[in-house]
Amino acid sequence: MTLTLEGVSKVVGGNTHIHPTDLTLEPGTMNVLLGPTSAGKTSLMRLMAGLDQPTTGRILWQGDDVTGQRVQDRKVAMVYQQFINYPSMTVYDNIASPMRLLGLSKDEIDRRVREAAELMQLTPQIDRKPLELSGGQQQRCALARALVKNAGLVLLDEPLANLDYKLREELRAEIPKIFERSGSIFVYATTEPEEALLLGGNCATLWQGRVTQFGPTPSVYRRPADATTARVFSDPPMNFIDIEKTGDTVHFDGGHEIAASTLGHDLADGTYTAGFRANHLSLDGAGGLSFDTTLSVTEITGSETYVHLEHAERRWVGLVHGVRHLKPGQPLKVHLDPRHVYIFGADGRLVQPAPYAEAA
Repeated sequence: MTLTLEGVSKVVGGNTHIHPTDLTLEPGTMNVLLGPTSAGKTSLMRLMAGLDQPTTGRILWQGDDVTGQRVQDRKVAMVYQQFINYPSMTVYDNIASPMRLLGLSKDEIDRRVREAAELMQLTPQIDRKPLELSGGQQQRCALARALVKNAGLVLLDEPLANLDYKLREELRAEIPKIFERSGSIFVYATTEPEEALLLGGNCATLWQGRVTQFGPTPSVYRRPADATTARVFSDPPMNFIDIEKTGDTVHFDGGHEIAASTLGHDLADGTYTAGFRANHLSLDGAGGLSFDTTLSVTEITGSETYVHLEHAERRWVGLVHGVRHLKPGQPLKVHLDPRHVYIFGADGRLVQPAPYAEAA
């Protein structure tokens, strides 16, 4: 049940929604599409499903070209962030509806419906209609209906976004197990790097309609192919600073210098961009690198604080432990362990991964 995209693109009214894309998804795998809003995640899934036809390229299912095949003729299930249910049917009948179309036996339908309802915590509501349910319950009903189809391709477009935190955490843990048992190909779109890491499997990072990298999720996170992928797979986006390597010294924009050996591998002389994630900045103690910044604003999340900083005409975001009562405009010294620094070339490609990620 392999799904292959060969040179697939989508252009609408002269605007490129999806640039030519090559991608192969294997049966029994979880495949996360990670990118910001309007990166092309939904557009790519609609092409996979057959809801839209590609401008160029072709789509293969088990080696057969299905590019022009109607979505009704494909074994596809899709769940959107905006749940869709039949309002005149009960939860039971909503979940059962795709299996009835397939002509399954009454006993088989009943078994699958009740299993799915139990998994989605809908058993108490099984005889109620969607409009009698909360928004989260309605979304779980839509998810259950997709799962019971036993479709070869299941597309989930930010399906947990409308659920409460506790249920999202539970389903994030359960969904990969369900997928592994089904043998289907699952494609899950999200804007959240943390959710991609929790789901595991494979990850395709998207930026402005391009798939910038595809591979095992932990590998894409630890070793992004370029600065764009690193920015996408960081929340907040990765921070950057220009550097220049001259002899045995690395000069950081803004005046800081450090021995080249401190950054790990040898770099050829030249200009680069260093990148580091928000959670690796610290306000306390030494970190090998220290920068003088100006605080723009703080955001207290509870046990942690986001600090928005300015340094050498660049804007950074740090995520630091504890509640910090700081004043906008005040100078702030921040620290960074060189082991957490990625090095990118002038073309944006990764030159040297962060040593800590290589050791993980």
